Amino acid sequence: MDETRRDRDTEGRARNARPRDGLGRPLPYGAPGVGRQPEGVVRTPEETVREAQRLLDAGMPFHAHEVFEDAWKSGPAAERELWRGLAQLAVGLTHAARGNATGGSRLLRRGTAALAEFAPARPYGIDVDGLTGWAGELADRVAATGAGPVDAAAEAPCLRPPVR
Repeated sequence: MDETRRDRDTEGRARNARPRDGLGRPLPYGAPGVGRQPEGVVRTPEETVREAQRLLDAGMPFHAHEVFEDAWKSGPAAERELWRGLAQLAVGLTHAARGNATGGSRLLRRGTAALAEFAPARPYGIDVDGLTGWAGELADRVAATGAGPVDAAAEAPCLRPPVR
């Protein structure tokens, strides 16, 4: 790859072709990286939640954010804030895992605010109250301590409550 030119997709849009690590950080050209989430995938809400949870559990919140972003962009207008809020929680965890306590806590709080209206309805079985509690606790912890990177897999939230 000629690193002096911008990477472009087949339509000519700028796309960074550098490999990425599990937290979405660019690596040098030629380095082994983690496969990217394809963009623009239309999934059912069930598929979205299942794929995002798989990625969160694997310590890949940046990739989970991309799954939520697809739902946010392709879903009905009435659900956009739900998916946007979930994407913000995933990005907040990404920042906290990268050691960015300020950005992590801000995005976790922003995602919590976006999800507030959905708490009573629990759309698609998503544990909105549990998620907002998790996000608030993590935001407080990383902001108060200025904690270094958190373990994204160990801190991964459960999108749905455990089945009893």
